[in-house]
Amino acid sequence: MTARGWFLFSLMGVIWGIPYLMIKVAVDEVSPSTVVFARCAVGALLLLPLAIRQGGLFLTLRTHWRPMLAFACIEIMGPWFTLTDAERHLSSSTAGLLIAGVPIVGVVAARYFGGEREHLGARRIAGLLIGLAGVAVLTIPHLTGGDARSLGEVLLTVIGYATAPLIAARRLKDVPTLQLIAPCLTLAALVYAPAAAATWPSSVPSTNALLSLLALGVLCTAVAFVAFLELIKEIGPTRSTVITYVNPAVAVAAGALFLNESFTPTIAVSFALILAGSVLATASSAPKRPARPVLRRPGGQPPDPRPERGEARAR
Repeated sequence: MTARGWFLFSLMGVIWGIPYLMIKVAVDEVSPSTVVFARCAVGALLLLPLAIRQGGLFLTLRTHWRPMLAFACIEIMGPWFTLTDAERHLSSSTAGLLIAGVPIVGVVAARYFGGEREHLGARRIAGLLIGLAGVAVLTIPHLTGGDARSLGEVLLTVIGYATAPLIAARRLKDVPTLQLIAPCLTLAALVYAPAAAATWPSSVPSTNALLSLLALGVLCTAVAFVAFLELIKEIGPTRSTVITYVNPAVAVAAGALFLNESFTPTIAVSFALILAGSVLATASSAPKRPARPVLRRPGGQPPDPRPERGEARAR
């Protein structure tokens, strides 16, 4: 991976490790719809003027509106609401760890829906099973009451995060980053505006909640999406989802430091299993050794493997 690729990878590993903390702080005081609206609106206000100044935005919309709409629904409008709603009942650490399953789902999605049929060898299948075991360790204790619904919402988020990069890589790779993400954020903000207005808090949220909403829009949306789409172009859709190796560690650390969330043995075991499974599942398959060409004599017979007398003496 190039130096630019490593920089984008490291940046995304941190930037998308802290939204879980900020969502948890914000959703305690405002509705999930308001959180998604604020996040999209702030990001759109920052990026849309730049996309318009770049030129060619309306031509891009007219040419690529179908895959752009799909990307907006699968990457933004659906997952951001389900993740935010889930964090009303789940800790930010648990949500962050479950999102670590994105590379595992990404491998399966790339295998059946990607442009190239990726080979699933024994190592990658073992990685899928180990990662799923880690998810099971983490989720089974929560399969009661409202937690089951929240876990389902996080699963939908994982599926969206794993499949949207395939759309970006296959159908939108020639679209400039700003001209892709700015319209998508604008559309999402417009879609969530009515629900946000209907559930707008009666009193002004606390300073921490307002700062969390602002940081979600500026850092975790505007800056993060530009960096993420550039990362997809740099290293590909499947490898780009491997940033979720780093995200859970950041999410758990942030939850422990700022929200006093406990780091239990269950979390430690599940983190180790999900991480190991993701690494194995996304590992490159060993390249096949090219077969040695068989030279034939003019009569069509293969050459005599025994060396000539003179050649043997030379050795």
